[in-house]
Amino acid sequence: MQSDSTHGVQYGFTVVYKRLTEGGYQIIVPAFPEIITYAPSIAEARSMAADAVRCHIEGLLKDGLEIPQDPFSTDEPIVEELKVSLQT
Repeated sequence: MQSDSTHGVQYGFTVVYKRLTEGGYQIIVPAFPEIITYAPSIAEARSMAADAVRCHIEGLLKDGLEIPQDPFSTDEPIVEELKVSLQT
């Protein structure tokens, strides 16, 4: 979703906020595996995710690289807990 001018262009990406047992949230952006960060609250996590994605996109554009598509942009992901048993 790009235009000739990047000013005012919006991009949408799936963000995963994983609550950590020790507190806070780990932030993962599947379209940008290099973005992994942490925030103490969900509000701060959302803000940090937006800043990280914005900065990453600006860097890609500056370097003349393509913005990848969100791997979940067309279909909702199936998220489930998978349990396995080991035989001893």
